[in-house]
Amino acid sequence: MPWCYLRHMSRATPLTDRTEPLLVLGIESSCDDTGAAVVRWSPDGTADILSNEVFGQTELHADFGGVVPEIAARAHAEKLDVMVEAALSAAGAKLKDMTAIAVTAGPGLIGGVLSGVMCAKGLAVGAGLPLVGVNHLAGHALTPRLTDGLVFPYLMLLISGGHCQFLIVEGVDQFERLGGTIDDAPGEAFDKVAKLIGLPQPGGPSIEKVAATGDPKRFAFPRPLLNRPGMDMSFSGLKTAVLRERDRLVDEQGGLFANDQADLAAGFQAAVVDVLAEKTERALRAYLEKCPDTPAFSVAGGVAANGHIRSVLHRLCDDHEVAFTAPPLALCTDNAAMIAWAGIERLQLGLVDDMSLAARPRWPLDQTATALVGSGKKGPKA
Repeated sequence: MPWCYLRHMSRATPLTDRTEPLLVLGIESSCDDTGAAVVRWSPDGTADILSNEVFGQTELHADFGGVVPEIAARAHAEKLDVMVEAALSAAGAKLKDMTAIAVTAGPGLIGGVLSGVMCAKGLAVGAGLPLVGVNHLAGHALTPRLTDGLVFPYLMLLISGGHCQFLIVEGVDQFERLGGTIDDAPGEAFDKVAKLIGLPQPGGPSIEKVAATGDPKRFAFPRPLLNRPGMDMSFSGLKTAVLRERDRLVDEQGGLFANDQADLAAGFQAAVVDVLAEKTERALRAYLEKCPDTPAFSVAGGVAANGHIRSVLHRLCDDHEVAFTAPPLALCTDNAAMIAWAGIERLQLGLVDDMSLAARPRWPLDQTATALVGSGKKGPKA
């Protein structure tokens, strides 16, 4: 584990023998959803989401065709205290009742992450509570333990607007990345394609809805990297292929008709599904070589809300006799309940932070894996 992480992490006494419940307030502000939640863990091993409040910023960014970091950061700063108050009220609890404060410390849009971290620090100092910094991706990856009680190790497809990777989740802080996207994440591609063909944001739900009436075979879109061994993926070229078909139709017809939108959406979605299906099958085989006693696969992240993607992945798991799980839709998109739960998992191991906890725009889960899309001064992107 690199020194830049160790410098702000300390190990307190593990709480595995605790006889009282843990109540953790979670705070999430990594992109364009401001979230606060309260999750309770009981000594019998059960967990309950007592509240999960989210303020979405879709309307704030609607005119720009995507998330504007400066607008998102300002909205987080304005809404964090409101959402914390709402989460505590919905849970019927007060700040003094909390065992700890858990907060997304990265990766994400740095302005939003910083807003959340500073809010959490203030609450922790003011209430005299432990502070637990959580990797946003770990929040998604550990959600199946909250919702379905999965035991380690399980295979996770984390698929969202900013990330796409196959992970063997071996422990609370132990992840092996098998592969991932080398360019655009699927969620990002969905948003960009929706914008290209004149559909509203967010792109994922818009494309799924319109694609249901389209012909997925009308356009011969590519399935990138299917001929390359391994589990890495690419969606940038697919997005470009949609752009070219759109431009061709506009030149020939003078514009796009509703059936064109539907067919483009259906063809794009089918291509994404085919890539995910093939790469997931390879990931399942690699995972099963480890011969876990209770093999399980889970998909999480915003794109996991796509019903077509879920059904295909579920069928693949059935074929390999691997248990399939997917969080409820409300826990697929960014939310604070997953951050609170990840905080509980870390707290039970005695992993807490101090006031030097830093907001991080980049924070890969598998610290030993080669960066998929390169490194900058702030470290590997994924």
